[in-house]
Amino acid sequence: MANTSAVYARIDTNLKDSAEEILSQLGISPSSAIQMLYSQIVLKKGMPFDLRLPSSKPLAVGAMTGEQLDAELRKGVDSIKAGRVYSADEVDEALAKEFGI
Repeated sequence: MANTSAVYARIDTNLKDSAEEILSQLGISPSSAIQMLYSQIVLKKGMPFDLRLPSSKPLAVGAMTGEQLDAELRKGVDSIKAGRVYSADEVDEALAKEFGI
């Protein structure tokens, strides 16, 4: 028999149920999912995903108030008038750096 150890964790019941429903649909047991997580932590020598605080900036136009949208558009117009323009590659690079997209 393999050398194994038990891991005990207390988590929110709704979170557990939701996660286990998804795991079930994937055909993965909770124990296997935890084993996968631990394996990735070892391989990456850290968490296998980014840990950072959410951005306080709106990420979508639909999430902005009218005033916020007007302010952002004004910034863009002022930037163009001042001659600050960027290529599509530069914009993509900035978005990737700031938002990971």
